[in-house]
Amino acid sequence: MTPTSSQEQLRPELLQDTRVFKGAEGSPLLAPRGVFLSHNRLFVADTAQNRLFIWHQLPEHEYQDPDVVLGQPAKAETGRNAGGGTSASTLFYPSGIWSDGQRLIVADAWNHRVLVWHQLPEKDGQPADVVIGQPDFERNEANVAGISHHPTAQSLHWPYGVFSDGQHLWIADTGNRRVLFFETIPASNYAAADKVLGKPSFEERDYDHNDPIWPYSVKVSPDGALAITDTQYYRVLLWHDWKQAFGSKADAIIGQASFEGNGQNQYGWFPQANTLNWCYDSCFYKDGLWVADTGNSRILWFKQLPFEHNTPADNLIGQKNFTTGSENKETIWTTEESLYWPFQVSIEGQTMVAADTGNHRIVINQLAK
Repeated sequence: MTPTSSQEQLRPELLQDTRVFKGAEGSPLLAPRGVFLSHNRLFVADTAQNRLFIWHQLPEHEYQDPDVVLGQPAKAETGRNAGGGTSASTLFYPSGIWSDGQRLIVADAWNHRVLVWHQLPEKDGQPADVVIGQPDFERNEANVAGISHHPTAQSLHWPYGVFSDGQHLWIADTGNRRVLFFETIPASNYAAADKVLGKPSFEERDYDHNDPIWPYSVKVSPDGALAITDTQYYRVLLWHDWKQAFGSKADAIIGQASFEGNGQNQYGWFPQANTLNWCYDSCFYKDGLWVADTGNSRILWFKQLPFEHNTPADNLIGQKNFTTGSENKETIWTTEESLYWPFQVSIEGQTMVAADTGNHRIVINQLAK
């Protein structure tokens, strides 16, 4: 089926309501890159201000004070590692988030680590229980010994994405160009990964176009499909069974016609229904997949998971049609329906939250049933 070009024709099928949220009025969000919904709780990585907010209920107004801040001693503080050294209570450019309503996992990207809270934090600045990627909470070098050193099963370099199904844990170890897999969520510091996706061994750092080049996000569907958003090659790699992904090429590519292809919008002047530009996240929903096509300031909808490379999207939000890719719908003015570099998407029930990073806000959509 050929996608319809007009969003006005498509929109009623997708959204029932749209509103925006900007954080606390006295200390609003600044370029938030991470967002997650769990049990109607809203988690936001206020990335540029080195803090993570928790709202116990999905906010109902444009501004609302958070219930808890992590990474800072107080809700209005913004310093890198809280203005001091790295500790169990600090953050430096937090990004990916996962929670089941009880536990919390955060990709603390520029500290080259992932933090785990075994119980949902209740106090501002509450320290994490476990650190992954570093021997202790005070160290924060890439691959522990520095950027020039080879990775190991225990080290991380710019981890931007995390995901769990409640039992297993996946980490998008972006700077090492790989995804690490843990059979269980680690309960102790500096745990070693059990498997690696995208490399023949844990120590390998060279890369091949058949594997993830710059994996920014990793997601697994309830049915076991795996999506790795491969930012630097402007594509999403899709496996229909995550257990088959180790050592195997993806079953389908979104955004490119082949594993060798790596052009922004496939080297076109304008986007199309089958192209991507600096994509940063994917989100499974029903039988399909949403893709944050960040550089085109839109979020694409694939009603069914693709089985072939270069499958066009069925629908989109953020733009009036598939061939428009400018920020805020070709206007300098922000509207509720516009997007400016959406980085991350999370869906619970019929509620979609998107980190509208360039507009310094969260967009809350109610999806049509």
